[in-house]
Amino acid sequence: MEIRGKTTLVLGGYGLVGMAVCRELLGQAPARLVVGSLRREQSERAIEELRREPNGSRVELVPAWGDILLRAEWQTEDSEVHPRVAILRDTDRRRRLAADILDEMDEEILTASLLYQLITGQANGLGGIPADIVVDCVNTATAVAYQNIFENAHRLQDRILQGEETDWPQEVERLLTSLYVPQLVRHMQILYDAMLRAGTQAYVKVGTSGTGGMGFNIPYTHGEERPSRVLLAKSAVAGAQTMLLFLLARTPHGPKVVKEIKPTAGIAWKEIAHGPIRTGGHDFPLYDCSPSEAVRLADPASLLPNGDFGAPTGEVLESVFIDTGENGLFSVGEFTAITTLGQMMFVTPEEIAQNVVSEIVGRNTGRDVIGALDASVMGPSYRGGFMRQTALNRLHQLEAEHDVDSVAFELLGPPRLSKLLFEAYLFKRACEGISEAIRRDSADLSQAFAALIEQDGRLRRHILSIGIPILLPDGEHLLRGPVLKSPDAENGWVDLTPANVARWQARLKRLQEDLEASQTAGSGSRVERSYPSLRRWVADDSFDVGEIVGWLFNTEEQGRRGKI
Repeated sequence: MEIRGKTTLVLGGYGLVGMAVCRELLGQAPARLVVGSLRREQSERAIEELRREPNGSRVELVPAWGDILLRAEWQTEDSEVHPRVAILRDTDRRRRLAADILDEMDEEILTASLLYQLITGQANGLGGIPADIVVDCVNTATAVAYQNIFENAHRLQDRILQGEETDWPQEVERLLTSLYVPQLVRHMQILYDAMLRAGTQAYVKVGTSGTGGMGFNIPYTHGEERPSRVLLAKSAVAGAQTMLLFLLARTPHGPKVVKEIKPTAGIAWKEIAHGPIRTGGHDFPLYDCSPSEAVRLADPASLLPNGDFGAPTGEVLESVFIDTGENGLFSVGEFTAITTLGQMMFVTPEEIAQNVVSEIVGRNTGRDVIGALDASVMGPSYRGGFMRQTALNRLHQLEAEHDVDSVAFELLGPPRLSKLLFEAYLFKRACEGISEAIRRDSADLSQAFAALIEQDGRLRRHILSIGIPILLPDGEHLLRGPVLKSPDAENGWVDLTPANVARWQARLKRLQEDLEASQTAGSGSRVERSYPSLRRWVADDSFDVGEIVGWLFNTEEQGRRGKI
């Protein structure tokens, strides 16, 4: 697609790859480039650097900042404290965070999200202009997995075993807010809905393998384990996000372009210099311990991971370093070791950025992970399509042999599927065909369905026993069994009210119009003859319950498969 004249949003724009992507995008002359980063000073510094680029004065450059996994109202300009740390210390916000992650998503959760506001242009300073293109350079897997659910769980277990007096709700809530999969799922839900509302046309993720392309034998890791569970969790989250992007790319109403570039090597470099060695925005203070102050190994406190040991010198660690972005500052020795042939080695951010922009504009780089998955997964097959009718024939034979109609068991779910199947089945039982179902008075049909439910005990018992209640025509009384799979009629009750019957009649009229249009469309392959009568090249009026609900999923429910 064309980048020129578009509004582009780069998440993680101050990072090593993010800045390279921003520079590459400037060459494509977007109308606006929004550079997002965790901290305000980072995004503003990025804007200053980009203005000095050849096209920097010709593009509107806008800074944006904050943690995209949190609400917009919770962002802080305090560079010394991560927003999440402050939230976890506050009871009300901590509980709200747990609800944002674990509750069913609603309009309030969605629109309060900083990610939503950045994409739709509602965040401060964006003027309501939505993003046409989103390039996501945030290492989401690191942000999620490094919350370290293992450490949180161990702290909770230790306090339980030791019988400590503690704030148990706080400990449990901290654990809940560090759950990896719920956080990632909510993040992707917000991402999808935001881009849908913004009309975003392209989304490209710069992902990660979690280990720089190395395996379980990676020699450097976080902690004593090799590899650490935190590192493996990072890889697991990264893989899960790739699969969710795979689904996003198969969603017909999502962005037209969904790509992921996944570097599997170290990424370097941003700067080579001499100066203070910093981590997390803080210098390493220097301490000293003379031989006369040596601790005795026999002292249990001597091996504590933290303690009041060593004497501060008032100085900070300074040395020669190479800045590798997210992975931090490496010494000469460290950089030499990890880039040795056979180790992690490295790829430059400029190469990644070139691939990102090439994929957006339609040049196939062969580096898109989503495209690679599409090319290698097994989809529907010719044999599967051929054998489908064989299976259906045998199923219908057995229905006739055992005098039973096999409608729904509520094992597949959701309950809405069973509801729709049984409602369509009632039409089949009460009417000779689609035309009669459309022609009859909705109130009369409602009463006919109620009489059928009352007379056919086997049908009634089947519906109620699988957790699907039956709403009677008056809309005030409900037949139900011990299990209720849905709290409302829309999502899981067989609804016998005249209003719902009329709704079904409108659906059947649309289906009939589609069938009639297909009959006059000629004999070419343009029309997908999915309904059974069309496959047989006849104009019958019969009900096929499963086919009707399948048609409904493709049309009214907008649930059609994106890639066939």
